[in-house]
Amino acid sequence: MKAGQQDWICLAGRLAEACPKNRLHPAVLARTEGVWSRRPWVVGFSGGADSLALLLLLWAHWPAARGRLQAVHFNHRLRGAAADCDEGFCRTVCARLGVTFLAGRRRRGQALRNAAEARVARFAFIEARMKALRAKELWLGHQQNDIAESMLMRLARGSGTGGLAAPRPVQVMPAGRVHLRPLLTLKHTELVAFLRAVKAPWCEDATNATDIHFRNRIRGAVLPAWSRASDRDVLAGAARSRELLEEDDGALEAWVDALDPLTAGGMLDVRKLGAIPRAVTRRALRRWLVRQSGAGELSRQAFDALLDATVAGRATRHSIGINGFAVIRTGLLRFEPARPKRRKLQGGL
Repeated sequence: MKAGQQDWICLAGRLAEACPKNRLHPAVLARTEGVWSRRPWVVGFSGGADSLALLLLLWAHWPAARGRLQAVHFNHRLRGAAADCDEGFCRTVCARLGVTFLAGRRRRGQALRNAAEARVARFAFIEARMKALRAKELWLGHQQNDIAESMLMRLARGSGTGGLAAPRPVQVMPAGRVHLRPLLTLKHTELVAFLRAVKAPWCEDATNATDIHFRNRIRGAVLPAWSRASDRDVLAGAARSRELLEEDDGALEAWVDALDPLTAGGMLDVRKLGAIPRAVTRRALRRWLVRQSGAGELSRQAFDALLDATVAGRATRHSIGINGFAVIRTGLLRFEPARPKRRKLQGGL
């Protein structure tokens, strides 16, 4: 049955009964308590089961916010007519609910060679719309399967607690924006079961069943094998680990805050890092690097070498890109720009 043949207001109410508010992530619920700003709530809406459930639950559980809901959809134009049908589905659902619908499209000729580039294009559109709307909250439909998939992908590249704690239920972004993920307490199968119970249709992206992307291979092969090999609920286990990792990550960040090792002049006071765990020094060093606008991207080996020198507190001079050096002198780590090369004079002058 097509979107236009559904009573979406009735479906939203029935879905809220099947999935009461207390099934959503408590950190997100706490965020919505008290005095709300009057800014719009922007909702990422692809038309898939997760994002559809998110939009319907927001509409049903927060009636006072209905007039401020802004559903954003980005058509990557990689699946031809199927992608256009998804956009039309989302537009119809929003029209039936009285939700403002904002659609963006990949420019003709703009290459999207992989999932990462598609994601960059999608979020560039969303961020532009949020800026125009002066919105602060972006609601996303990630759920427990996304936690396990992200964790396995990030383990493959050697992420620490900060990376392994993603996706977070409440994630504060630059410029004060906040990403909210209330469905992290639920599995994808649970959301699908809720939608089927109320007879709500959704869009299926056929490319999700292929193995062309790393995430798809994790989803289609690794997670099922992991579940079969375990006598436990691996998705719930991954979600629990994510919560614990977020707690540990926050504790380490608070430790760096208490040390306050960055000076007003933008230097890192290595003397304050003397007898603390290496993990805390690592975070202090990363904070310092982020503030160095002239620094290049360091390889893992280069960062570890600079970290070794910082932990030891010894005088050192490390190249951090073509623009300058990280220099430790008299207990302070500073950025020293590279001297410009002298141009050779022509004609023997």
